[in-house]
Amino acid sequence: MENETVSVIVPVYNAEKYIVETIEHVVAQTYGDWELLLVVDGCGDASAQVIRDYRETSGDGRLRVLESRENMGAARARNRGLREAVGRYIAYLDADDLWMPEKLEAQLAYMKEKQAAFVFSGYEFADEQGTGTGKVVHVPARMEYRDALKNTTIFTSTVLFDTRRIPREKLEMPVVKSEDTALWWKVLREGYTAWGLDRNLVLYRRPRQSLSSNKLEAVRRIWNLYRKEEKLSLPCSMYNFCFWAWRAVRRRI
Repeated sequence: MENETVSVIVPVYNAEKYIVETIEHVVAQTYGDWELLLVVDGCGDASAQVIRDYRETSGDGRLRVLESRENMGAARARNRGLREAVGRYIAYLDADDLWMPEKLEAQLAYMKEKQAAFVFSGYEFADEQGTGTGKVVHVPARMEYRDALKNTTIFTSTVLFDTRRIPREKLEMPVVKSEDTALWWKVLREGYTAWGLDRNLVLYRRPRQSLSSNKLEAVRRIWNLYRKEEKLSLPCSMYNFCFWAWRAVRRRI
């Protein structure tokens, strides 16, 4: 029987406040052939126990818990999940984000329609309680490498990859800041296309103290990706940065 399983990889670090709700939104998917790999990354809170209790109470064998005593960071945690995954499809989900019930079903149908290796979707900003703010980010129908350098609208919790079309080892995240964006660029640089499904399928929770809320740090991260990871020239980096900054501001107003 053909493997149509989606492996959902979630790095978990000090997420006890949100993780049960995130798990429940995966369990509620209308597409049921999935496994959920919860990579507990050296947490200083009760995340691991909360997850174990949930798994024992639910009896859902699709939940897999991978624990690390030391903090590896999000990139290494996701890469560990990738190595352990058994599904044909790989989806990334952050530990505090929420999926709409039809997220996987809709994206798989879209992936097959486009014969795509890499798809992503629109999403909605949410407050700390996980309630949508009404601010929905719309996405283009497709993105190539040069488009993605100017537009970082591909959000981690929206992506889905087909490992029959992209070798699994190519999906390992670079161990750098903004590792997710670095991965999208790496994949697209090799000639793949990212296909955007312009539907709001994810709630992007933004706690007040989140890394993404630090605007200066975000600027440093994207600039370092241009110069150090992509090794773009200074004029090319400045050109792409201007487009990135304009779109980043526009997404949040």
